[in-house]
Amino acid sequence: MQQRRIIRIDEEKCTGCGRCIPDCPEGALQVIDGKARLVSDLFCDGLGACVGSCPEAALTVETRPAEPYDESRVMANIVKAGPNTIAAHLAHLKTHGATDYYEAALDYLRRHNIPLPDDRKPETADRRLPCGCPGSAVRTLSPPESAPGSDASSARPPSALRNWPIQLTLIPVAAPWLRNAELLIAADCVGAAHPAFHADLLRNRILIIACPKLDDADHYLKKLTEIFRHNTPKSVSVAHMTVPCCFGLVQLVRQAIAASGQTIPFAETTIGLDGSQVADN
Repeated sequence: MQQRRIIRIDEEKCTGCGRCIPDCPEGALQVIDGKARLVSDLFCDGLGACVGSCPEAALTVETRPAEPYDESRVMANIVKAGPNTIAAHLAHLKTHGATDYYEAALDYLRRHNIPLPDDRKPETADRRLPCGCPGSAVRTLSPPESAPGSDASSARPPSALRNWPIQLTLIPVAAPWLRNAELLIAADCVGAAHPAFHADLLRNRILIIACPKLDDADHYLKKLTEIFRHNTPKSVSVAHMTVPCCFGLVQLVRQAIAASGQTIPFAETTIGLDGSQVADN
């Protein structure tokens, strides 16, 4: 056993809908007796691609003692399902930056004389990646044109940014502007996607940005816990994109609030890829 990140399923929230299953090409999840089950620690890589596909927020990633993930055993299971599942698994590993697992998977295929699928083709605008991570799909977005007769330059709003640095890794836990603040914890892409980010989300708040997919989630969890514990924020709002991988930021913040022992008002805003404000909770 070793301490590592692995999926946790809240059985009370799980409805057994099965939406998480396609996002786990490794075969770690199955629906059994009307509930999603983690059938083997060995098959769960802990990358959390399935988390955002659950409509009930029943899936989270936790750190606990578990059997080490075994890429060779995963591949032995995956190859039985055919080339499409192999390609889905490789794309899943690559898009989540799991380089060691990816190379181990390729090595398994070479050693067993199994053709390598072409998982390097660019994705079209409307196609989901085989691993269920549309956040990595290439898309061309068309911003709306200005209204007739309007002059965008004359209506440029002021910045609402109130602090620096803004990246979670760089922010000192004892930064003075964190004390009793209203915090906005935003996924990196939100500011670029939402056209009224400063006016709608950031105004009168202290900004922290983070990427739940590309950065060290365990480090983020510890850092946020310390920030909440020592600064007693008035409120915490999380803004994230609608893509599944981005929902991991919500789970990290909720876990950090619980670990901090503080009672902090929490709000969540989801931003669509077209910049629209999809939902508020």
